[in-house]
Amino acid sequence: MQEYEHEYAEFLYYTPGYLDREAQLWPVRAGRNAAKPHYKVGPKRIECYSLHFVLEGGVCFEFEGKRVELQPGDLFCLFPGRTYFYHALPAEQPLQMHWLAIDGSRVKPLLKLAGLVPERPFGKEIVTRQARELLGDIIEKLGNVERWSPAVSLELQGGICRLLAELIPETAPAELTEPSGWIRECIAFMDLHATEGITVQQVAAFAGVHRSYFSNVFTSQIGVPPQKFLQKIRMEKAKRLVIETDASVTEIALSLGYPNLYTFTRAFKMYYKMPPLAMRNRKI
Repeated sequence: MQEYEHEYAEFLYYTPGYLDREAQLWPVRAGRNAAKPHYKVGPKRIECYSLHFVLEGGVCFEFEGKRVELQPGDLFCLFPGRTYFYHALPAEQPLQMHWLAIDGSRVKPLLKLAGLVPERPFGKEIVTRQARELLGDIIEKLGNVERWSPAVSLELQGGICRLLAELIPETAPAELTEPSGWIRECIAFMDLHATEGITVQQVAAFAGVHRSYFSNVFTSQIGVPPQKFLQKIRMEKAKRLVIETDASVTEIALSLGYPNLYTFTRAFKMYYKMPPLAMRNRKI
């Protein structure tokens, strides 16, 4: 670490590529420090989200006229466009922190799941040993980045997701964040062409990204793999046709892109636990 006026610190920087921006989640910078006794930061505003993990010592964090004292195992988050102050507290051990600044439209709702919001931008006793190790891995990867590559991008995205997942309590609401724009376009494409028997590969080609990348992003944002989502669309259309029309099961099967009656009936029964005619007779 390099010596500065108020601290010893290491700063690492990252320039996002197209995969990062498509995923709407990427690192901006990261680092670690060992504070000197007179360590003080602020007033300060930033343009991204910066997570600061307290490893040793203590820090007083001030925001919107409020202040909170944080200890090892705690963290605070700087939200974009807001003013913050923080300084080291007297302690047996000097203040040591690791930090990770991230950006993208997915960040704010994910932080909310971890209980971090602008009105309460800190968490007490939420930094587990696993979270510290995951953060350390991200910092190490950033320190080893020589130039951007798709593999580096995906590794860092995965590390950030694992870290945020570790911060989210088990009691957090199981709600999905709003999908990014290009994923919504893919959903519209899938809904329009699901009955034509399109594949995940064709949807990925429509989006202009690799199939594995598309599957990973789609699953993380929607909560189910794209293949299951396509199946859901087709089965919901099938159910409506079975219940709301007098079309024969063969006609429904062929209309939904199935090659024959047997394949459709088998898929329908596996999904709804009953054959199409049984559902039609029950009118559910």
